Amino acid sequence: MSLIRWSPMFDPFGEIDEVFTRLPSVMGSQAMKAFVPAINMYETDQAVVVETALAGVKPENVQVNVEKGVLTLKGESTSEHEVDEKNYYRKEVRSGSFFREIALPTNVQDDKVTAEFEDGLLKITCPKAQPTAAKKIAVKIIKKNDLNK
Repeated sequence: MSLIRWSPMFDPFGEIDEVFTRLPSVMGSQAMKAFVPAINMYETDQAVVVETALAGVKPENVQVNVEKGVLTLKGESTSEHEVDEKNYYRKEVRSGSFFREIALPTNVQDDKVTAEFEDGLLKITCPKAQPTAAKKIAVKIIKKNDLNK
């Protein structure tokens, strides 16, 4: 029997996640110190691909992990200013640490995931795992007389 992944037109949990993702930009510069990077996720025949713009973040400050169907992005952008005595009218360029967990839509080969960083864009390619065939399990019938032996 084949299962079909549930994909509603209106996803209330997705809407709630979107509110919290966008919350820092609504609250202003104080909330921008910790940020959640926006992502694009798409699927090809061979892989699930996740892209995120991390302008100002050094590649060596980014960690990517995949475990049990969850992709984790973690990192930090640092401000290069020694003394910050400017009188800002707006300060929207973010710095600080970030953390994001993304549930992958299909099983992937954890040990074959690759991450490339080019011009501030992080591209993570997660090769799909081959579907496993259903295993038929024989049911053993036990009679009460067999239990006493």
